Amino acid sequence: MKQLLVVFLGGGAGSLLRYAFSKTFNGYFSHFFLGTFLANILGCLLIGFILGMSAKGNVLTENQTLLLATGFCGGFTTFSSFAFEKHSLLTNGDILQFLLYTLSSIIIGICAIALGLWASKLL
Repeated sequence: MKQLLVVFLGGGAGSLLRYAFSKTFNGYFSHFFLGTFLANILGCLLIGFILGMSAKGNVLTENQTLLLATGFCGGFTTFSSFAFEKHSLLTNGDILQFLLYTLSSIIIGICAIALGLWASKLL
């Protein structure tokens, strides 16, 4: 139960910060979402650092890692988890799986958004 709570708290904080980034930075360019882009890249940097520190052992507890990586970075951006997973595939030499998973995630994700938007117009 404690693990669920730390993920919940971290996710809430990350979501609030992502919202602040969007409100602050997304208006600078008409066709480029700077706030979202910055949140995604910063989230990638943070999750890499957090998971790297966690892998060292005796630096972060399991709950601290859940709070920061799963909760905060997950709430701040799911892109950080996506990028970390792709890095893992590349590091393991799984080039074909990297390409298939990356392309299918992007293409199917965009199609799912289009389908959801279409379905919402039916209601």
